[in-house]
Amino acid sequence: MMTRLTFAMAFLVVAAPFVAQAQGSVSRPRVAFVGAESSSTSQHFLDAFREGMRQHGYDGNTMTLEARWAEGRGERFPEIIDDLVRSRASVIVTISLPAALAAKKGTSTIPIVFIASDPLGSGLVPSLARPGGNLTGLSIFLGSDFSSKWVELLKEAAPKVSRVGVLWNPANPANLSYMPVLRAAAQKLGVKLQPAEAREPDQFERAFASMAADGAQALIVVIDPLTVRYRARIVELAAKNRLPAMYGFREFAEAGGLLAYGVSVPSLCRRAAVFVDKILKGTKPGDIPVEQPTTFEFVVNLRTAKTLGLTIPPSVLLRADHVID
Repeated sequence: MMTRLTFAMAFLVVAAPFVAQAQGSVSRPRVAFVGAESSSTSQHFLDAFREGMRQHGYDGNTMTLEARWAEGRGERFPEIIDDLVRSRASVIVTISLPAALAAKKGTSTIPIVFIASDPLGSGLVPSLARPGGNLTGLSIFLGSDFSSKWVELLKEAAPKVSRVGVLWNPANPANLSYMPVLRAAAQKLGVKLQPAEAREPDQFERAFASMAADGAQALIVVIDPLTVRYRARIVELAAKNRLPAMYGFREFAEAGGLLAYGVSVPSLCRRAAVFVDKILKGTKPGDIPVEQPTTFEFVVNLRTAKTLGLTIPPSVLLRADHVID
């Protein structure tokens, strides 16, 4: 008896660390962050999400955080999602509508927290109040009051403009909802829109050449994983063609763009951590209402205005949340 008891106790002492380690690996959640761009251009989105998770008690000891980047190529999302499903991620966080749609198609069991444009109109969720299924998250799109501001603020900053080019990616279904709003706002202000498509980065030059041939005097760039990923190149082309431009994220203005009006993506990424925390604590994602942003930021780059020989009216500057001198 003593021999058997001694052996059993010795076994437990030796095995205990391995049992604890195995249990820890099971209970430790694996959270996947799927970015539409690249770490070189959008690392601050991931950093904001990590900060949000840290505020809820998650760090490298209590959570495994994996980042996957599509490099601005929407066709990569299905492969990324399939890999995360096979590796049994606990929660998948997606940035952009194409990523969220790929995640919805790829799994009906793994919880998905999205940051996406027009989740209701795109069919991503049937209801904002009760999204159902395995999805919830935050919306970027707010309809006409949001998109029409791009035209209004650009026209106010450059009153003489009557022809505005629109750089957009028709391959992104979220962008389809922006175009009717932009056209209605432009018609109201007596502005003619000249859309130019770009589905790949090597199509930017052709798109700008097309707008120049049509006599574009200014530019609106529709927010998209492709345009965000290559924002430095787009800003460079706008400067080369001397086009006052309006963008959807402040990152464009920080890269040298003239104007930017939209939501703060880093703040949405921090907010996404609240959703992930609730899910990891047992709340079903379909029971968590989709949130819409309530605050926006308007950024004016005076350095770029000076380069363009453009004087920004005081009324525009007074409305700006941030001015880059």
